[in-house]
Amino acid sequence: MALPYTLIIDPLAADDDAAVDGTFRAVPADAPALRVGELSTQRGDGIFETIAVVDGHVQESEAHLARLVRSAEICELPVPNLRQWRAAISFALGQVPAEGELAMKLVLSRGVEHGPAPTAWLSVNPAADSTAARTKGIRVVTLDRGYDHGVAERAPWLLLGAKTLSYAVNMAALREARRRGADDTIFVTSDGFVMEGPTSSVIARIDGVFVTPRPSGSILAGTTQASLFEYIRVHDYPVAERDMTIDELRSAEAIWLVSSVRLAAPVIELDGVPLAIDAEPTDAFTRYLLSPRD
Repeated sequence: MALPYTLIIDPLAADDDAAVDGTFRAVPADAPALRVGELSTQRGDGIFETIAVVDGHVQESEAHLARLVRSAEICELPVPNLRQWRAAISFALGQVPAEGELAMKLVLSRGVEHGPAPTAWLSVNPAADSTAARTKGIRVVTLDRGYDHGVAERAPWLLLGAKTLSYAVNMAALREARRRGADDTIFVTSDGFVMEGPTSSVIARIDGVFVTPRPSGSILAGTTQASLFEYIRVHDYPVAERDMTIDELRSAEAIWLVSSVRLAAPVIELDGVPLAIDAEPTDAFTRYLLSPRD
């Protein structure tokens, strides 16, 4: 089956136990699929997940679906019917190439203004080639996210803990990083705490401990980071989820930005200061993240 491959999904209510057969359908890549009034495109009013598919195996699908549910709850969207989404994922997986790396995107939108609502779809595309980022590393700058450390608790309407379609700020941050001669960025709070990358989680090794910022309402819980921490624990290395200051980050022995499709990219420069790649864990992380998981 040629890529991209897309399924339009007619969302069932979370507690609907009706048969899922016939609730999703494939559409040609060149066929119109969304209405002009679709709120996902009009206002970015929706949520999504991107799941890696490696050699025909969908990675961490349950963790991604659980996060889709959390995002729906935060955004007050109808909670997805996981039985339906699992069926759609399985169906799509049988229609796309079983070799190589692909990116499967799940989208749940508030729908079309004045109905129908909600709307949903699944698409599969070839994944970008991340070999250079995984092996040669990336240059990173820190950027002020414009919020202090406790903003999520004071202002839950900012939806900071949800994976929403509103990615304009994230993309602007990546453009700013490139203007500064870097490949990516790490957001920090206005009072000096590390958050996350625009499309990634942060892992730093500090005094021999693998550290990631403490999950909170301000930071999107990382599925790849969580899986990688389980791998690290199994190999008897210490891990910690805790608040991390920008000064601690700058003194780290090694840093990685991790995400579902790019996997673990070692940071070779932070705010203009060179940082050595620790090749042994980096190679081990890549081997693990490319292996069948879930």
